[in-house]
Amino acid sequence: MTLYDSFSAISSTLLTVAKGTIVASTGISILLSGLLYFKQSSLIYPRYLPEGARTEVASPDDLNIRSWEGVKLTTKDGETLNSFFLKAVKPKGVTVLFMHGNAGNIGHRLPIAKVFSDQMGCNIFMLSYRGYGFSTGRPSEKGLIIDAEAALNYILEHPDCKHDKIFIYGQSLGGALAIKLAARNQEKVHGLILENTFRSMRTLIPSAFPPAKYLARLCHQVWPSETTLPGIREVPTLFLSGARDELVPPDHMKTLYNLCNAPKVWREFPNGTHNETVAEPGYFERIYEFILAVRKGQLEKIGVVRGAERKEAVDEKVGKKRE
Repeated sequence: MTLYDSFSAISSTLLTVAKGTIVASTGISILLSGLLYFKQSSLIYPRYLPEGARTEVASPDDLNIRSWEGVKLTTKDGETLNSFFLKAVKPKGVTVLFMHGNAGNIGHRLPIAKVFSDQMGCNIFMLSYRGYGFSTGRPSEKGLIIDAEAALNYILEHPDCKHDKIFIYGQSLGGALAIKLAARNQEKVHGLILENTFRSMRTLIPSAFPPAKYLARLCHQVWPSETTLPGIREVPTLFLSGARDELVPPDHMKTLYNLCNAPKVWREFPNGTHNETVAEPGYFERIYEFILAVRKGQLEKIGVVRGAERKEAVDEKVGKKRE
């Protein structure tokens, strides 16, 4: 059985989160014209979507996940983050810090985490951002960075992770947060996995929400990945791009790949949409081969490009796949 086969039953869960994200996006395009500056937190971080996202969080027990801990992280500014730490069934010396997208909660992503823990042999820490799920506080760029630092410190101090390779895995907004965290902790992080993330919030607004394109400069939740990512030079980075992403234009991922100065790998999924790239055939196999290559020091076996050696590499690879 492939990793994809084991994951085929979760499409309804992904669709639920996708609907929440799309509703939020529609709301942004209508409301940003008058409310961008003062209400952007609730628009950019739609933590109440889908319905029940703040009152109902699935437990790992609901998915028969064998070994896990509920973790109440206290941040340096006093927020409580109700997160999950899932332990690998057959540990392979890898721990993954999982950063999810801007809608839903960690319970919605448990099917993804289960693949990591049960089939890849990875411990996985599922960070519940402030203001999401059962966590306290209100989300903001500054606050989420504090949350991510608290999660990484927890992993580094956990007895089950002492000798592990640490990977950060971020989807969409979580990818922007993963880039920020990796840039600040390059000596502690062994791999970075980015899925369908954006160059910056200000560059995303004109393409994703055209009615508000002239107001992008008012966005104070910046998430400047295109300026942060080039500073990461030694952390191997895997780019997972859905070619049919309807929310974040795929050229955002291509730009980030070309800006990346670290050892990097590009993987494109021709039918991948913003929220369902994770359900595409081969998705988890690509992650697993990357993790193994990093762990064994064999990046050359998966076609890694060293930093900015060839900035045109991604366009060449995409062109070959489409021929």
